Amino acid sequence: MSTRPGSKTALVVVDVQAGVVADAWARDAVVQNIAHVLTRARASRVPVIWVQHGDDELPPGSPGWQWVAELQPDPQELRIDKRHNSSFEDTPLLAELDRLGVNHVVLTGAATNWCIRATAYGALERGFDLTLVADGHTTADLDLGAGRRIPAESIVEDLNAAMQWLSYPGRRNAVVAAADLRFTAP
Repeated sequence: MSTRPGSKTALVVVDVQAGVVADAWARDAVVQNIAHVLTRARASRVPVIWVQHGDDELPPGSPGWQWVAELQPDPQELRIDKRHNSSFEDTPLLAELDRLGVNHVVLTGAATNWCIRATAYGALERGFDLTLVADGHTTADLDLGAGRRIPAESIVEDLNAAMQWLSYPGRRNAVVAAADLRFTAP
């Protein structure tokens, strides 16, 4: 039902990098869930796109910039470098999704409150159908200062609720647990 041309699904894995998820909530479980989704996508020949953040705080090539040991791109899978929260901003992601005929994005990664949120909204605003893997994204607690903080688990729950209930014309959005996500072979 997307407003984009094409009829394919792609799995987009955002910023599952050592420095991004080092202190993330439920890190090991989330990485395992992403690995599960990744295995299913590959078995169904669904394109996998890896988005990797680099900036002054996370310099390309540094140990923190590297993918977590448990998740590694296959050489034939597309890699996108980014410097902003949204994987669409100032990157070739939109052009690559169009080239592949993708109209449905399945989204996983980190950090929920920054890059996953911005990429999810970016996909919907550009006309893609979106499935957020409910237990396939994470973040760290957000310290607001003065003794105030937002627990990471609440941030994850908030985005899951938003992506379940948002309404965009001509698009579908859903939140699905990794164990329940199904891909169909092209």
